[in-house]
Amino acid sequence: MLDYIRGEVAEITPTYIVVDCSGLGYFVNISLNTYTALQKERSAKVYVHEAIREDAHVLFGFADKLEREMFQLLISVSGVGPNTARMILSSLTPTDLQTVIATNNVNLLKSVKGIGAKTAQRIIVDLKDKIKRGDDTLLVQLETQSETYEQAVAALVMLGYTQQAVQKAVGKLLKEQPDAKVEDLIKKALKIL
Repeated sequence: MLDYIRGEVAEITPTYIVVDCSGLGYFVNISLNTYTALQKERSAKVYVHEAIREDAHVLFGFADKLEREMFQLLISVSGVGPNTARMILSSLTPTDLQTVIATNNVNLLKSVKGIGAKTAQRIIVDLKDKIKRGDDTLLVQLETQSETYEQAVAALVMLGYTQQAVQKAVGKLLKEQPDAKVEDLIKKALKIL
């Protein structure tokens, strides 16, 4: 089993990277998070997961071990394949995904293209005990953030903005100011949108 591939970046797009390792080019499927982390690099170390199927050997690559670990946890859930897991990790960072699972935020998980309510609930139920949790204080803070996030997103969507744009703006604002109130988030998000 391969752990990582290190070499020159021969080609990179939002969906794959070709890593030239001693004259051998490895085609590796990546998420948008990995693309963002590696797009300006000339050489890269890509942690890989090798999916061996009857008709192909497919490599999935990650900029760090946490993203690979979350990918492997996601594909362990019934009904979640490698491409669906990659789509989830393109929409949410590994840390955000851990937060979503720890706080039972089904709505945010459902907002990922291709994830329905049943799959979102199954992911949360199956992985809740498997993800690394911080202390209880952190969990309470995350649950409060989740409620604030949902309320701000719902309000902005009702004002006519698209769900995806609103989620991105509110998520960014919450990262900058984790203890923001719903009203403040809405005001700041309106300036961004």
